Amino acid sequence: MENKWNDDDASNYKTDLALRVYSSRLLGQDSRLVLHGGGNTSVKISEKNIVGEDQTILYVKGSGWDLEIIEEAGFSPVQLDYMVKLSRLNQLSDPQMVNELKTHMTDASAPGPSVETILHALLPYKYVDHTHADSVVTITNTNNGLEKIKSIYQDKVIVIPYVMPGFDLAKKCAEIYATEAHDGTIGMVLMNHGIFSFGETAKQAYDRMIDLVNQAEEFLKDNNAWELNQSNDAVDIPVDVSSLVKLRKDISAIVGQPMIVSTQMTEKTLKFSNHPQIDVISQQGPATPDHVIRTKRIPMLGNDVPGYATAYQQYFSNNAKNTEQKLTILDSAPRIVLDKKFGLITVGKSIKDANICADIYDHTMDIQLRGTQLGGYKALPPSDIFEVEYWDLEQAKLKKSGNAPEFLGEVAWVTGAASGIGKACVEALLAKGACVVGSDIDEKVLNVSQQASYLAVVGDVTDSSHIESVIKQVTLKFGGLDMLVLNAGIFPNSCKISDLGLDSWRQVFDINLDANLNILKNAFPLLKLAPNTGRVVVIGSKNVPAPGPGASAYSASKAALQQLTRIASLEWGNDQIRLNTLHPNAVFDTGIWTEEVLNNRAKHYGLSVEEYKTNNILKTEVTSKDVADLAMQLCGSSFAKTTGAQVPIDGGNERVI
Repeated sequence: MENKWNDDDASNYKTDLALRVYSSRLLGQDSRLVLHGGGNTSVKISEKNIVGEDQTILYVKGSGWDLEIIEEAGFSPVQLDYMVKLSRLNQLSDPQMVNELKTHMTDASAPGPSVETILHALLPYKYVDHTHADSVVTITNTNNGLEKIKSIYQDKVIVIPYVMPGFDLAKKCAEIYATEAHDGTIGMVLMNHGIFSFGETAKQAYDRMIDLVNQAEEFLKDNNAWELNQSNDAVDIPVDVSSLVKLRKDISAIVGQPMIVSTQMTEKTLKFSNHPQIDVISQQGPATPDHVIRTKRIPMLGNDVPGYATAYQQYFSNNAKNTEQKLTILDSAPRIVLDKKFGLITVGKSIKDANICADIYDHTMDIQLRGTQLGGYKALPPSDIFEVEYWDLEQAKLKKSGNAPEFLGEVAWVTGAASGIGKACVEALLAKGACVVGSDIDEKVLNVSQQASYLAVVGDVTDSSHIESVIKQVTLKFGGLDMLVLNAGIFPNSCKISDLGLDSWRQVFDINLDANLNILKNAFPLLKLAPNTGRVVVIGSKNVPAPGPGASAYSASKAALQQLTRIASLEWGNDQIRLNTLHPNAVFDTGIWTEEVLNNRAKHYGLSVEEYKTNNILKTEVTSKDVADLAMQLCGSSFAKTTGAQVPIDGGNERVI
């Protein structure tokens, strides 16, 4: 492991707390040390309080902060002396501990202190670093792991048997540290958990962490447990992805809400899921107990969701009876799925959650394989994992959980998403928590959003291979499709029927009608398995109920699309798929309204451009956002009992009325 400390960079950090930020970020930059908010660091600083009294403040990483991007504001300042006094108590429940930590901060606006704050306070060093280094965790999670750790570090570190994080762990560390620490002690290994390093400077603590981790890595190399011959290169295997849609449906049913099911089909994940001992290696437990909050205790092998749920409920029953408090069972659906065809499949309420699971399990695979090569991977027993999964603090979060965004866990596909109404629909869907695929022939679709929940696909809707590609990509990335917004279209220049060529006519129908038929046909298998039922919003036109001269191809193609939508509403009702149409008029911030088209249409009606824009009963301009907002209503619960409807959004048009 590379030591990334740079004296020139460090010289820009002038205070003890600033240096704490610098070295914390160095630790956070290496995923082999910490993942997604894992690990914690601290520094002890002497300060004067508001009345001029000297006091020592422990600045410890605050809950919710990630070491990779932490700032000074991410550290919680707590009164060191009081933390030490707390450690002398015989017992302290986690809720009580959290209250004491919060009420003894010196900055009320700071984040909640880490649950390991008291442990940091007890260690008599200015700087304390704590990581979940893969190499160390690998060795501790093997047969005779304790002996291996002691052989590596001798007396340079103190070794603590596994104790659940919190007050009890702090007490155990204090007890063992008091009897075993000496002048040469530079760190502490927590079995099945992680490693600490200490120092009087930020550099010393960081250097010691890297040195200790490197010793563990060298041990793995010396014992032929480092090289795994695994690759992260993507593998394009021609598989039928439709089974993933059914898997998502089954998992969502167990959870009770739509879930994102994301597939990581690489050479590495496929090799792991097809490992001859996968049913042994993968079914022992996580690399560290805190991962259970994200990944559940063990992954599901294959696709037997009801079977996994039954086993989880039994796991809960077996362990809940040994606790004094009344526990609320979490959902019994898997978060990690290992499949011989697809490799690794991760599950989350959002793509962020699913991606975190993927990152954690990417490291877990390495840890489990290296542990196997080192003599046998051996995780903590289920009772210890259960204790973390159902500890007081996590149960309290369940009671405080607020309302989720309306479309959280759902997936939408918007065509013509590069601009105008399509872009506005993408933005509205993302704001409501959905994962969104935006497709367009215009490469500007790539820049509509940089969120992880957005997938852009460039292509022509008249190309069947493009449509099939989108279906495959949305299934692999998100697990299925819940909502479809058919927005892509073409509005040709004004042309009288007497001057209209068949090629121009056919081009308009090809885009405005035939492509949408093909999309609907390909999307149907996904929509009928949508956990909250499938929804389709068709962006029609005022020209359907009230066509205008010079727009025969456009008006006829949109009218035909409306007839197709009505028939689909009749045919798909038994599958609980609802299709509704919006008929906008004079929405001028869209791709089809070029300056030339706008001028021609205004001239045709004998109006100025500004008069044409507000040429409706309400004398108001209709924007893409207005249309998108109404499209969201059609997808939401307000229209849950409506299908086959046509809703104008035109400011009031006399001919439509």
